[in-house]
Amino acid sequence: MVYLNGLIIVLHVLVATAASWHALLYKRDSRAALGWIAVCVLFPLAGPLLYYMLGINRIESRARLLAGEKARRRFVEFERGSGLSLGGAYADTAPGGPNDKTSLIRAVGAITGQHLVAGHHVDIFYNGEGAYPAMLAAIEQAQDSILLMTYIFETNATGRRFIDALGNAMARGVNVRVVIDGMGEKYSFPRATRLLRRVDVPVCRFNPPKLIPPSLPINMRNHRKIMVVDERISFTGGINIGDRHLVDAPAEKSPVADIHFRITGPIVAQLSSAFNDGWLQAGGTPMAFSELSASSDALGSIDEFDANKLDVDVSDDGLVSAGANTGCFCRVITDGPGEDLDRLALVIETAVSSAQHSIRIMTPYFLPTRALIAALRSAALRGVSVQIVLPENSNLPYVHWATRNMLWELLYYHVEVFYQPPPFAHSKLFLIDDDYALIGSANIDPRSLRLNYELGVEIYDRETTQTLTSHFKNMVGVARPVTLDEVDGRSLIHRTRDSLCWLFSPYL
Repeated sequence: MVYLNGLIIVLHVLVATAASWHALLYKRDSRAALGWIAVCVLFPLAGPLLYYMLGINRIESRARLLAGEKARRRFVEFERGSGLSLGGAYADTAPGGPNDKTSLIRAVGAITGQHLVAGHHVDIFYNGEGAYPAMLAAIEQAQDSILLMTYIFETNATGRRFIDALGNAMARGVNVRVVIDGMGEKYSFPRATRLLRRVDVPVCRFNPPKLIPPSLPINMRNHRKIMVVDERISFTGGINIGDRHLVDAPAEKSPVADIHFRITGPIVAQLSSAFNDGWLQAGGTPMAFSELSASSDALGSIDEFDANKLDVDVSDDGLVSAGANTGCFCRVITDGPGEDLDRLALVIETAVSSAQHSIRIMTPYFLPTRALIAALRSAALRGVSVQIVLPENSNLPYVHWATRNMLWELLYYHVEVFYQPPPFAHSKLFLIDDDYALIGSANIDPRSLRLNYELGVEIYDRETTQTLTSHFKNMVGVARPVTLDEVDGRSLIHRTRDSLCWLFSPYL
């Protein structure tokens, strides 16, 4: 027994030292590093095991393996994205007046490496009642290709309509490719992948769980929603495929409200490229060149933002607005645990810092980073109107409780927070002033911004932004404000519950 105790002590010293050393080298936050070192040292064997299971970010390295990318340099490039694109027009563009978005355009170009392009038309659809008919009509009219990527693909009545439409498209010779997340497909039975294969539709599951070798990947989910038809029409936003998004259906017990978008214009190429990346990572065979919207010719024709090249009007206050022939300016932002790490988080923080008049955020899950909390408070102190709309009743109560634990940090600085009544609001909107919108699949929480594959689209356009702002104001009109007194008045039991959930917020 003495020898066994001695062996356990020696083993603990070795693994605790190794785990502590790893935390010391890799943790970005000194408090997190110190906390994990304490756990590793004070809890024999269990502490290092907990650190191995919860403390090490293996997401990025696994993502690189899936993408076939080379490994990063040890100790140096851990948890870094692909870096900044500081050359070209992004570096040379000079900021304009106080309301000018040129600095934001340049910054996001440096973060993403993607071009801001003109010539887009954006249509907005609310809930499945608005989005599904337009999507099904596009599928039924497709002549050449359909690319579809979604997180959840249910096999209820709505899902069956999509499966039938995709199968009919295949039968008439359209090239159809579908990617469904390997966890998201499990929201219904029978699985959509099985039914799609029955009608000969090529479909891949993204990072599915496996029995051999054992794998239950709750992270690295593909949360993107993309549909591209005939290299001309694209759909993206927050809506999955299923009856849940039919908010007016009497039979739907837990409807989910959301917003989706139809975009025509050059960024169809960028969306097709994002689909292709996910298709290959999911194990799909490389597509023939003619099947890709993101051809080299299409990409080569896109100029970096330049007011003269894109024939835009620059108003006296320096605000760039689309001229009659240019339509909306748009840019796709891909985000994920590989090369795209932290892109959306950086874009959101940069956009908040650029706000002059208003910041409007609508999200179902709100667990902002310390940097974003600081940016929102700073904006409120500068006199910017900051409004955040959250669902009154979340489908993930533990996320709602974790959010309650930190809301005082914003309310104390006069950031306005509203709770939207049912149906559950799954909408994701990020609006700056009267001319900038960021839409897409991402929530403002660590799971979206650090662990999942997400997609956003920037829209620089007064008309589109003002339409979305009107929708936002309508939601505020039926929502109830959350007060600092309400948050401070929580009982000790509720405070403890909320604090415990917040403690695990990086993994929620």
